[in-house]
Amino acid sequence: MKTIVVLTGAGISAESGCNTFRDNNGLWRKHRVEEVASPYAWQQSPQMVMDFYNERRKKLFDAKPNAGHTALVKLESKYQVEIITQNVDDLHERAGSSNVYHLHGELKKARSTVDPSLIYELDEWELKMGDLCEKGSQLRPHIVWFGEPVPMFEKAVEIAKTADIFIVIGTSMAVYPAASLINYVSRGLPMYYVDPNANPIPGNENMQIIKEKAGVGVPRLINLLLNN
Repeated sequence: MKTIVVLTGAGISAESGCNTFRDNNGLWRKHRVEEVASPYAWQQSPQMVMDFYNERRKKLFDAKPNAGHTALVKLESKYQVEIITQNVDDLHERAGSSNVYHLHGELKKARSTVDPSLIYELDEWELKMGDLCEKGSQLRPHIVWFGEPVPMFEKAVEIAKTADIFIVIGTSMAVYPAASLINYVSRGLPMYYVDPNANPIPGNENMQIIKEKAGVGVPRLINLLLNN
């Protein structure tokens, strides 16, 4: 069974109503998003950071997977499918995808501020100041903030190396280190890039461009791959 590795970005979730960091010109309540998604922001104004993620989490609890998410699940009937996502939502999992790796953390989880290995599932959208881990430390969003290392990146590199087919969906390929994963895919393999603003990526001349939103372009591509 061949392996398809899929790299997804904000574009695939935008159609489910999950706002991207760049919506409203990258502003939230007149703050630059980078100002509320960083370790410095957490130190200076933890309640503001909590409010930012609580708003996003509340929307996520109401969001539903779209046609792009559900189409990827169908691939598992014929391929080993590994999804590496830059998104912090759980829409791939709710659609039914079996293997999903989150580069930038998960919005429906919280973790200890003294022990990063203590991670907790959230049953509701609100995380509050005073919510503590078992060691008595404040919980924070389980998110990789600007300026923090990406713990899952090495695992993602190993997955990218296993690809027989590589698909990029809904991302500008301008956010690093995620964008560099394409450099670990064996040259000459079939590649596809689904995004309304997709452009050829230098060094990947064999990549087929599908300039469509994920909800349209992904089902079309999956039908092609299943019927090939």
